[in-house]
Amino acid sequence: MRIGIVCPYSWDVPGGVQFHIRDLAEHLIRQGHEVSVLAPADDETPLPPFVVSAGRAVPVPYNGSVARLNFGFLSAARVRRWLHEGDFDVIHIHEPTSPSLGLLTCWAAQGPIVATFHTSNPRSRAMIAAYPILQPALEKISARIAVSEYARRTLVEHLGGDAVVIPNGVDVDFFARAEPRPEWQGGTIGFIGRIDEPRKGLPVVMRALPRILAERPGTRLLVAGLGDEREAVASLPPETRAQVEFLGMVSDEDKARLLRSVDVYLAPNTGGESFGIILVEAMSAGAPVLASDLDAFAQVLDQGAAGELFANEDADDLAAAAVRLLGDADRRAELSERGSRHVRRFDWGTVGADILAVYETVAAGAASVATDERSGFRARFGLARD
Repeated sequence: MRIGIVCPYSWDVPGGVQFHIRDLAEHLIRQGHEVSVLAPADDETPLPPFVVSAGRAVPVPYNGSVARLNFGFLSAARVRRWLHEGDFDVIHIHEPTSPSLGLLTCWAAQGPIVATFHTSNPRSRAMIAAYPILQPALEKISARIAVSEYARRTLVEHLGGDAVVIPNGVDVDFFARAEPRPEWQGGTIGFIGRIDEPRKGLPVVMRALPRILAERPGTRLLVAGLGDEREAVASLPPETRAQVEFLGMVSDEDKARLLRSVDVYLAPNTGGESFGIILVEAMSAGAPVLASDLDAFAQVLDQGAAGELFANEDADDLAAAAVRLLGDADRRAELSERGSRHVRRFDWGTVGADILAVYETVAAGAASVATDERSGFRARFGLARD
């Protein structure tokens, strides 16, 4: 099958949607399909062979964050050229309502279109206001996927229609077989995310850290991600700053090794999350997870059975839960074992098969419609069958 996948966000700025698309493309290629991904990217960005650049993106505030999107006449021309050259059996658009390549592709594409909705934003006035503009494009979509029940709810409330829920996928074995790094072991808690994006929750961790260190003095916080490191620790008492180690942007391999090494993985995100791929990665690596009690996180963690939850934005509750876990090796082992079992439902072997089934359904439906139209044309004009 020839599959075209559209990524709305810039390839050179890592994020959950980009990782999901990359891993999906690689999974489909391993299954023998021809896959091309169209994504915004700076000229100097190294791209995998299956990614086609749609040009440089610009930063736009979106869903409590800053997304790097690509839109305009030049982008539209590149979309049309990619569609023409690809001659795809199925086009899979991610975030078709964002002002980026997905919406441009929806307008330009013909044939079966699958759309995945990642956003959970139950109070999006912008999406409601934009619906009259979006409606003609959305009507061309043959099948809709939501990555969680909360993303599905956002779609239903703002745009109407419905979607099948298929979660984000993870290569579970990649994380499970990673080798821990000794220097990252022993009384460590981990955080992975953009340092200077408040909704990722690092400020909550910094407010909790003095209490954690008061009760567990040898604890270290390992932080992986881009941002201003000095500003991140500015609120900490000077004597505690040495307990925070910034690792910068890490490779996929080092991310897996970090998750395999820490005693507790913290996910203190404060909102705007529809799924929580990092939770799945952490569970895949066997890390005990402590996460804010966002609805989407609670769902991924099986309502707290596969990981512990603390009250969102409550630094005291986070500190108390972290201290409790750091002092209870048996509880950490229990969470690690439960998480490792629970996470198998998110493996690409399952998720990829579900997505491919959607592709095959819409492709078969398009072929059936085309056959009916040809038969009607022949009958109308008295033409013989092929």
